[in-house]
Amino acid sequence: MSVTTGQLNKTTTKELNRIVLAKEELFILDVRNESDFNDWKIEGESIEIINIPYFELLDGVDAALDRIPDGKKVLVVCAKEGSSKFIAEQIVEAGRTNVHYLEGGMKSWSEHLEPVKIGDLKDGGSLYQFVRIGKGCLSYMVVSSGEAAVIDTLRMTDVFEQFAKEQGAVIKHTLDTHLHADHISGGRRLAEQTGAVYWLPPKDAGEVTFPYEKLEEGRDITVGGTKIEIQPIYSPGHTIGSTSFIVDGQYLLTGDILFIESIGRPDLAGKAEDWVSDLRNTLYNRYKELSGDLIVLPAHFGKVTELGEGGRVMARLTDLYRNNPGLNIREEDTFRRTVTENLPPQPNAYQEIRQTNMGKITPSEDEQREMEIGPNRCAVHDK
Repeated sequence: MSVTTGQLNKTTTKELNRIVLAKEELFILDVRNESDFNDWKIEGESIEIINIPYFELLDGVDAALDRIPDGKKVLVVCAKEGSSKFIAEQIVEAGRTNVHYLEGGMKSWSEHLEPVKIGDLKDGGSLYQFVRIGKGCLSYMVVSSGEAAVIDTLRMTDVFEQFAKEQGAVIKHTLDTHLHADHISGGRRLAEQTGAVYWLPPKDAGEVTFPYEKLEEGRDITVGGTKIEIQPIYSPGHTIGSTSFIVDGQYLLTGDILFIESIGRPDLAGKAEDWVSDLRNTLYNRYKELSGDLIVLPAHFGKVTELGEGGRVMARLTDLYRNNPGLNIREEDTFRRTVTENLPPQPNAYQEIRQTNMGKITPSEDEQREMEIGPNRCAVHDK
């Protein structure tokens, strides 16, 4: 919701999330440094955005006024909130109306999580997707008969705890499809807080410093009394341990192997050349053996165009084999070049994030937040 104080309005990340999904018109003035803006910004189908660094507006906002359309809703954005509030106040004093600043700035936008229901499960229960719109991360919760499992849990564990409580469910399992390199996993922490079992693929866990349950084929995980099986499928390529899940025979959770408009990159552990054949085998052989009616649910999205109705990120496997460019590269050499050359920049602080997810370093909350700032960049085609 937007809260009015005089003529200056405060917009929450929840309201901004709604605006983006509803494709409402919005004009954004981003006052962060140019390099930060170029690295990562708020995007949406009906969003117009400009960047004028804060220090260029300290002596007055005339330069900004010349570039801001009169009569449109204007949102001023900065890293943490303070600078945008100051500039927004100046714009209001200059006589403009419908001026807002983003509460908590881009740091809050990076952390906003929105749960959306994907669908019902055959014998009761539901599957939910948690959309981290500012970072492009996706988590999942299976809820059945008072029990829940969380897959690819994000750092903001309180959101998952609260949601499970609202569903009347106890979190029994937390699972990571692989050792993440773009964001800090909340799986182990959530398991410790709730008494749940934490699952991790053993081939990704060679250097971890904590106990975990081995996520391997044949070890189906049942959630609730309705016997909803989470069936792991070994699907290497993004990492050597990458594991997918089939939930309830309906949904294929692909982690960072397969996205809606792209495929996973194999280079974030420094093993691109070694893992290319694994990636191709998973995408072109292993997944091809599965039912084309499975609904693919990835761990990330790269562009807002991948967000469907209500913000859901999902597609039928058959449709992806028809439309996803990464699944339509016939020549093996061409595939190898595509996934190893001219890739997007690697995620910010990805080495430190991997070390954190192994338990080798324990950064503070502020340090973790800083490490995660920026886009996820887990896909081959996200440039």
